[in-house]
Amino acid sequence: MITELFKIATRNLQRRRLRSILTMLGIFIGIATIVSIISLGNGLEKAVLEEFQSLGTDKVFVEPRGQGGAPGTDTTTAKLRDRDVREVEGVLGVKDSAGMLFKSLKVEYNDVVRYTTSFGIPTDERVDLIIEAFDMKPEIGRQLKQGDRAKAVAGHLYLDGDLFEGRNLKLRDKVLLNDKEFKIVGFFESFGNTADDQTFTIPAEEFEELYGIKDEWSMIVARVDGDPNQVAERIEKQLRKSRGVEEGKEDFTVSTAEEFLGGFTDILNIIQVFLGGIAAISLLVGGIGIMNTTYTSVLERTQEIGVLKAIGARNEDIAKIFLIESGMLGMIGGLIGIGIGYGVAKIVEIVVTASGNSILQADMTFMLFFGTLAFSFVIGALSGLLPSIQASKLEPTEALRYE
Repeated sequence: MITELFKIATRNLQRRRLRSILTMLGIFIGIATIVSIISLGNGLEKAVLEEFQSLGTDKVFVEPRGQGGAPGTDTTTAKLRDRDVREVEGVLGVKDSAGMLFKSLKVEYNDVVRYTTSFGIPTDERVDLIIEAFDMKPEIGRQLKQGDRAKAVAGHLYLDGDLFEGRNLKLRDKVLLNDKEFKIVGFFESFGNTADDQTFTIPAEEFEELYGIKDEWSMIVARVDGDPNQVAERIEKQLRKSRGVEEGKEDFTVSTAEEFLGGFTDILNIIQVFLGGIAAISLLVGGIGIMNTTYTSVLERTQEIGVLKAIGARNEDIAKIFLIESGMLGMIGGLIGIGIGYGVAKIVEIVVTASGNSILQADMTFMLFFGTLAFSFVIGALSGLLPSIQASKLEPTEALRYE
């Protein structure tokens, strides 16, 4: 019986093809928006999670309080010193620690001046920790080593990003960094975003001379053995003691890799909920459109309903026909919306990737596909519920006389 009802509903929708398409418009716009947002969000979260997993979750980061923002921005007077690195390394559960520096940088090459970020890293045995923590692997050439003077490793975009009016950097090229000449000894693999792929990394000793600083670190990285959160608490307690600050008045922050990831995920979820709310408005409009179309269909087919009842159709059969029709409108609109939404997400991925950011990806999961499809069917069915009930309550004699 249910198969016959589906056949009747399908024939009715085919007879009103144009109206059905227009009715589905609001549904598939809303579904397309939701699918594109969620698939891009899922892809971005997956890429970031994979990145964190590749770096390891056994890292703890210490920064001066107030230094949040892009590397190179300095919004605090608090400083981390060599003694802080030693204090961190002495904490139970810390295997080793290292400091690194970052500030804004003027770059000059081929008579072109650009501004970016410079990183200063130690060139002794501690460099391995910094390389691991930030995935600073050279694609061409080598990493910095002990004894390097006036040497630099450049970001990936200096290889093929056309940043200097038709001339890209090559190994052994010389470039002016803050008006001092440095020789390029390597190029990093792409980090996946334009900002990081334009940085320069130089030895920490050279960094201090270039910026006129001494005994100062922008960040301390620690590799821990055990629960990173527990070790982070011990580091915070030890630094409060050594720096002479009270709890709640720290001039530094201690974070784990998991906290960085959690903060990113929270922000991404907020954005998805906000944009999803906007998309829900389209679904509401689509639902109203389905309800209006179903009501109109009931009026147009009043005599047909009378005939069906006269030959034995029950009230629930009539209700099911219209309910199936509205549900199919929602589901077909959802199916079209899924295709459009994923297509839009892939286009965004291609455009962003072409601009030098490879971390943004569209990820369509099994749950997203079938969950969205079921959701669109439910939206359609609920929108047609009241008109379906109205159709089922029509009296056969009155319906047959309806003009």
